[in-house]
Amino acid sequence: MRGGSQTQPKPRGKAPPSPKFQRPATRKAAARPAAGPGAAAGLGSPRWTLAAAGLAVIAALTATLATGGRAERLGLAVNEAIGAGFGQLGFKLKAVHVQGASDMATADIVRAAGLYKDQPLIGLDLEGLRRQVQQVGWVEEARVVRLLPDTLMISVRERRQLAVWQHRGRTVVIDERGQVIPEAAPGRFPNLPLVVGAGGAEHAGEILPMLAQRPRLMSRMDALVRVDDRRWDLRLKDGSLIQLPAVGEEEALMRFEQLDQRSRLLEVGFERIDLRNPDVVAVRPRGAVAPTIAPAGGI
Repeated sequence: MRGGSQTQPKPRGKAPPSPKFQRPATRKAAARPAAGPGAAAGLGSPRWTLAAAGLAVIAALTATLATGGRAERLGLAVNEAIGAGFGQLGFKLKAVHVQGASDMATADIVRAAGLYKDQPLIGLDLEGLRRQVQQVGWVEEARVVRLLPDTLMISVRERRQLAVWQHRGRTVVIDERGQVIPEAAPGRFPNLPLVVGAGGAEHAGEILPMLAQRPRLMSRMDALVRVDDRRWDLRLKDGSLIQLPAVGEEEALMRFEQLDQRSRLLEVGFERIDLRNPDVVAVRPRGAVAPTIAPAGGI
């Protein structure tokens, strides 16, 4: 610009933005409802399963009450509903442990319990299960404990096998009180003493502890025979016979021990020794026609 005053160029106004590029006003994000338990955890979550278990219980109660069910049916329905609900959480039976029982008894105990894999563990009737186990002949006392999440413990006190009892063509295993253990096969207990005769089972627990204190005599015994349900005869493996009195068996056995120490009767052998008279001992040697009579103090 020559010879004229210099003028500042007039600033050009800012053109309004073209409607073509105008952005819409920012909208506030719509408020979202807070996620509830089902939405947050998902249908397969433990919280949802617990809710389902609760609904199952309510449904079971409603159905039972609507049909006029009694308390037993109500309790059964509740237990089944609870068990099914918690079963979805993983509380299912995976293992059963039996304590205090022999291998032979364990199989019968598990069979009587009637348990199965993946059975709901929470709703299981432990008292009913205990009664089932205690009906097994091996078991004297039982206790059942639930170990979450998947284990059941059956603790028992097994009845001690005392002897094999033979009477009227029947042979069974008996315990210390003379009761028969039905599941015990006699052939599997060759080391138990053999008791024979009526009344033998009831009275075996009285005489056998006395004989157990005398292993020298016990090891040679073949059978313990109950005579007229009054007294005992001891039949030895070599065919010898020891006749005990109806009362005072302990004293009679002590007299026999004294005779054996002096005369080694168990090695020499004899046909019969009669200890029924506390004042006189009658010994019949093998092949002898008449017995030898001696005072109870010695021969």
